[in-house]
Amino acid sequence: MSQKKEHLSGASETMWPIDPQDKNYQLLRRMFDPVYEELINKIKRYNPNYNGELLERAYQFSLWAHRNQFRKSGEPYFEHCIYVALVLADMLMDSTTIAAGMLHDVIEDTEYTREDIEENFGPEIALLVDGVTKIAEISGRKNLSYETRQAETFRKMLLSMARDLRVIIIKLADRLHNMRTLHHVPVKSRQRIALETRDVYAPLAHRFGMAKIKSELEDLAFKYLDHKAYNELSNRLNQNRQEREAYIRKFIEPIRRELEEHGIRAEIYGRPKHLYSIHRKMQIRNKPFEEIYDLFAIRIIVRKVEECYYVLGLVHNRYTPVHDRFKDYIAMPKMNGYQSLHTTVVDDNGHLVEIQIRTQEMHRVAEMGIAAHWRYKEEQNGRIKRDPLDEQLDWIRQFLEEFTGSETVDAKDFLESLKIDLYQDEVFVFSPKGDVYRLPRGATPVDFAFAVHTKVGLHCIGAKVNDRIVPLKYELNSGEVVEIITSANQHPRQDWLTFVKTSKARHHIRKYLREVQFEHSVKLGEEIIQKYFERFKIKDIDASLAEAAKKLHFDDPVNLKAAIGRGDVSIEKVVSAVSGNRPQEERENLLKKLFQREKGHYPVQVQGMDNIMVHFGKCCSPVPGDDIIGYVTQGKGVTVHRTTCPNMLALVANQDRTIQVDWTVETDEEFRVQLSILAEDRKHMIRDIAQAISNNNTNIIHLDIRSKDNLGIGKLIIEVKNLSHLTRVIKALNGIKGMISVERVDSASRKRFS
Repeated sequence: MSQKKEHLSGASETMWPIDPQDKNYQLLRRMFDPVYEELINKIKRYNPNYNGELLERAYQFSLWAHRNQFRKSGEPYFEHCIYVALVLADMLMDSTTIAAGMLHDVIEDTEYTREDIEENFGPEIALLVDGVTKIAEISGRKNLSYETRQAETFRKMLLSMARDLRVIIIKLADRLHNMRTLHHVPVKSRQRIALETRDVYAPLAHRFGMAKIKSELEDLAFKYLDHKAYNELSNRLNQNRQEREAYIRKFIEPIRRELEEHGIRAEIYGRPKHLYSIHRKMQIRNKPFEEIYDLFAIRIIVRKVEECYYVLGLVHNRYTPVHDRFKDYIAMPKMNGYQSLHTTVVDDNGHLVEIQIRTQEMHRVAEMGIAAHWRYKEEQNGRIKRDPLDEQLDWIRQFLEEFTGSETVDAKDFLESLKIDLYQDEVFVFSPKGDVYRLPRGATPVDFAFAVHTKVGLHCIGAKVNDRIVPLKYELNSGEVVEIITSANQHPRQDWLTFVKTSKARHHIRKYLREVQFEHSVKLGEEIIQKYFERFKIKDIDASLAEAAKKLHFDDPVNLKAAIGRGDVSIEKVVSAVSGNRPQEERENLLKKLFQREKGHYPVQVQGMDNIMVHFGKCCSPVPGDDIIGYVTQGKGVTVHRTTCPNMLALVANQDRTIQVDWTVETDEEFRVQLSILAEDRKHMIRDIAQAISNNNTNIIHLDIRSKDNLGIGKLIIEVKNLSHLTRVIKALNGIKGMISVERVDSASRKRFS
């Protein structure tokens, strides 16, 4: 770039130069100058104070950056950029957003960087462009899965949205044009893009109140995900179009006359439901197309709020209302800002018809959502004024809080949480004092408790709904009065995560559980350290641990204890780190001797660690193959129980001391199991029992059978290698003539034989 070149029109001296002789650049100017002129004319109509100099620079820079990029079909890639700008102009966006829309793929698809954008267009546009740029690679981590990269890209986008919501407006315009031109994309990629559009981008549009874009995205995704169903439904709607339009004219005529007689100026028309929503109704109701009657809604748009309620009265005077289908979203707007009166009435033929009544401003917000909130009163210095959108920003920030603190996120968890949070209807509930709380449909008393206050949620032990005790997983309904019962001794439980709906509740429950898990890991780490340091005759435990923490690059001994408890650091490493003063050969021999001896004892692994103090509960006598759980016992390490053990069911309430344990590889060790026997009291029964056990290569430790009421009731202790071995023995015993039952004994049934 050393040759002398022409600078962009209106650009500073730092602007990236353009070679006016470049053939591709000249070609693209001839192709797209008329489209750019169309864009400017469109903007002028709604925003006479637009920033023409900024838009011209963005147009030339983007066109230059993409000048050598063409799709396989031959279309210049820049076509996408200019049409995204046109979509944004259709949404009546400000000049800065439209400029960023033209530049939105420069960082991702060309040699130019965020620094280049910031240098030439400023930090505001650089933030917007970078916010919609996909994650290319996470520092230091290559070959990431598509799901992980997708999760990181969405998290990055949400972080940018938290600073400027126009990021999502640009991204939705980008996705809308991509879906309109999806036929240019290779067939193998269409399903993935359409699925992502349906599951994430359409719900994002819904979450931010952009109904018009949401509907088009859903229909386009439907077209590619189920082409046959899309075409069938589209054809059926077209076949009935004239009949449907005639019905709408007949239905609205009496309402139109009523409005004219009362001097109310209003726009009234029928709005067809979009294809995907009709398809979903057919699926949910399990009905064919012929039985779906609400294929459209009547919309009445007036000038003032008070006219909405007056018109509602006129409509109900003409048509019979369905009382449980009335919703006042004017008094209680939806979370995305949507306002309207919804009512359903019965027409003269007995059919149900939905009617929506709203003002012109409400209609603009309903169609464009947050884009309608953005005021484009641009001042001379290019700054813009906008209405506060705190509620939307609060949702983004709350959601992101749940996934902070790590370089990368759990992709599946992040994407599932995002999908759950996005597409939710709402319920309105009340506190006993009459305060209104807006929650997603399906929300529970726990969600309500966290909405009231974090401390209320953390100590929620029960709930009353309309003065009636309900379970914590009860799904709340609109209009209910909710009272939360708290206890200082109550804390969040793991199972709460299976039914809460709000990101705030999920975030604080997970945060508490992580803190408890950390404390638990520290306790377990301390017990492991105590055991091995004593065996290795390490005297000053605190000083030695501090030394080990330093050598192993931990900030403090507490974090080292937690790492040992989690299994991130082996106790061998710690002991080795603090036994450095011994001669090398002696140290290695002692370590080898100590840990080899321990490995022979415990055929289980404690949360990914080997060689931990392990005891098997005598109450339930677990054997390899049983479902097991560990319980941290002060001074004794971990006691392993069967998950069905009655003692464990009582202990599990103390969740901070339970720990995951798993069987490791096969072992030659044998495990004692107690069986109870009920059999007919006959001759040679004991002999047959002993023979059946012996035939299965099983050692008998104890056999005691007593006679009572012509029955033999006995206790049997045997040694088996695993659950499969035990199952074979029990099957053999049940095959003995006169055997009534053979049961494995736990602590709850021992008293019968004591």
